[in-house]
Amino acid sequence: MSLKKVILKTKPEGVPSVETFEVVPDSLSSLDDGMVHVKIQYLSLDPYMRGKISGRHLTEAIHPGDDMDGEVVAEVLESRAPDFAPGDTVTGMLGWREEAVMPADALKNVVTHGLSPSLARGVLGMPGLTAYAGTVNLAELRPGMTAVVSSAAGPVGTTVGQIARAKGCRVVGIAGSDEKCAWLKEEAGFADTINYKTEDLRAGLDRACPDKIDYYFDNVGGDMLQAVMERLAVGAQVVLCGLMSQYNDGGMPPGPNPAFTIIARATIRGLVVYDHAASSADAVAMVAGMIKAGDFAVQEDITDGIENASTAFVRLMSGQTFGKTLVKMI
Repeated sequence: MSLKKVILKTKPEGVPSVETFEVVPDSLSSLDDGMVHVKIQYLSLDPYMRGKISGRHLTEAIHPGDDMDGEVVAEVLESRAPDFAPGDTVTGMLGWREEAVMPADALKNVVTHGLSPSLARGVLGMPGLTAYAGTVNLAELRPGMTAVVSSAAGPVGTTVGQIARAKGCRVVGIAGSDEKCAWLKEEAGFADTINYKTEDLRAGLDRACPDKIDYYFDNVGGDMLQAVMERLAVGAQVVLCGLMSQYNDGGMPPGPNPAFTIIARATIRGLVVYDHAASSADAVAMVAGMIKAGDFAVQEDITDGIENASTAFVRLMSGQTFGKTLVKMI
């Protein structure tokens, strides 16, 4: 069987298209001592990849001709490393490909507490850790607080909202479809939602947050961040995490007026998930426990086949996916 991988073909302007990427033949390096041969089960697609393509992410940029980066869940087929054996489930940054031979130190065993391995790249992976960092490590959430999260139907947003709910907060989610908003209320237990595509955002915030906003987890930036900051309660806490409004743009938009931060005496924290690696096991244990207790809803958007990875990524960056975006290798 010939193996395939995906490379970046061209640097896009705005939202990427399928033509931004190219599926090309792949080959495996030799299985030397200390190396592990794995078959990828799930590839994680995440918005930060658009920042890598633009060269604006904290990690190394992706240039035309380069392999596309991406975190995966994989099964060990062969191993010449003592810490891994055939049949083990592992995770690592292996890229958009079907199989790989990697150094053992590039892989980690997956702990899913008996749940689906796909969750290891979603709510039990980096998105879950990001949410845990923003709600546990960087915030002091208390019962009765009004918590708002943007991009609320994504894996980070749903986890933020459900952890905040478990801490007694009244959670309001901002999402882009009636389907997503209904799921957030009916399945994830959000108190209220705002469909920013059909309801004026500022009017929706006034309706859903009449007593202003005590905590805001921002995945978007831009005017959405501005609208929320205009409605911060005194002593509010804001965690800045994502920049969905900027990922497809070439320039830097004007930022929010800091006057609103001053008026609200708000605390704003920047979140870089890599700083919180030590909390990974605690984050996984918390979220897995909530899932097993029936107190945490999960939504995944799964596309089959490496040849369809670019289509799934375009959908993600166009706001058309619902839940954690994954590619299942078949």
